[in-house]
Amino acid sequence: MLPNKSQIPATFLLTGVPGLESLYGWISLPFCFMFFTSIIGNALILLVILRDYKLHQPVFFLLSMLAVTDLLFTLVTSPSVLAVFLFDHEVIKSQLCLLQMFFIHSLSITESSLLVAMAFDRYVAICHPLRYASVLTSPAVAKVGLASALRGTLLHIPPVFSLKFLPYCEGNALSHPYCLHQDVMKLACHGTNAFNIMYGLMVILCTVTLDAVLIVLSYILIVRAVLHLTKVDRYKLFNTCVSHLCAVLLFYAPMVALSLVHRFGKDVSPLFLTLLANAYLFFPSMLNPVIYSAKNKQIREALLQMFHRGPTDC
Repeated sequence: MLPNKSQIPATFLLTGVPGLESLYGWISLPFCFMFFTSIIGNALILLVILRDYKLHQPVFFLLSMLAVTDLLFTLVTSPSVLAVFLFDHEVIKSQLCLLQMFFIHSLSITESSLLVAMAFDRYVAICHPLRYASVLTSPAVAKVGLASALRGTLLHIPPVFSLKFLPYCEGNALSHPYCLHQDVMKLACHGTNAFNIMYGLMVILCTVTLDAVLIVLSYILIVRAVLHLTKVDRYKLFNTCVSHLCAVLLFYAPMVALSLVHRFGKDVSPLFLTLLANAYLFFPSMLNPVIYSAKNKQIREALLQMFHRGPTDC
């Protein structure tokens, strides 16, 4: 049944992997593995930071906020994705779709803000080590976390809310097994979504683009500060930034690519779009705990200590 042109459709149709519907049972296995890995990994990072007093430092508080954001992101997206691949249930109510969309975009901006804060943390630690304790205090880090959450939340209330009042003429089939603002917006009647297009562009410029510029600027200043050091010292200092740089690339690369494809890639292959969308959805939240566990000695030692405690220590 075609949706009424004067209101939002009652339901939207989610899309898995076009042309591979008969293989959804097998395709669901890696999705389940990625969701399980993301939940366990981020929960462990959060638990070990809370339990180990030696990790109660600004950089690890920021990491714990990143883990909470990734954990929430996984919990918000997993129901619809697993419903499509495990149970072949491709219908989602419009209200649930808008709610999921709101959390996906809000958590994405929150994570982007936290990555900027972590870049600033590395800048102060390397370029102004004597001022580190006075600049990045626990109250300051808490305010950064709150500001990041409010930034992501408040920016996405207007565009998501406005989608309820647009007329829809392009059916109700979405491009992914979850809801994105760009995806739903394209279903509106031509000429009725100017606000969402302009507002969405403004949000991208003021958040993702600005955050990426600030992160690049932080690392330019870091590189300038360590050029006069010996090769061994430079290696040690840059090694403390590797995990953050990997997290930045994992987050921004698929996010920016997916946004550009939605806005300009009209002739892009549906399979490529699906792979890109799933990379944006799964890779950062799944791999961030792995990267930080592998590259951060303190996290690694705290995890080993937690798992090697005897029964009397529990």
